[in-house]
Amino acid sequence: MNNNPFSVVHRLPQSYRWLSGYAGVKVEAILLPAEEEESNLIGLKLLSPEGDSARSILQGLNLSLREIEVESNIVECDGELCLFVKRDDESAAMCRLKNIGTAIAESVSVSALYPF
Repeated sequence: MNNNPFSVVHRLPQSYRWLSGYAGVKVEAILLPAEEEESNLIGLKLLSPEGDSARSILQGLNLSLREIEVESNIVECDGELCLFVKRDDESAAMCRLKNIGTAIAESVSVSALYPF
């Protein structure tokens, strides 16, 4: 189980792929994800603590995902540490994170709630 303090992650809106020659180390955003491309990744940004505390929490989440054989990597993206998983593993990853007590922040358009 998760021994980390309560944490909140936000799914980054872009799709990513490993930067050529840097698989598992660096990512690049892609504009339109190809459905058949297995290398598409999703990124999860920690919304709570920063610095060493964030690294520790992300490492705990990473280990928890690996326990259920979901490959994940902690990579710096836009100056912040993020957790990346394959798009095909997104459902399993989100389910595991929720099961260990991690909150998933959802992006909701205000205009969708209040169209007037």
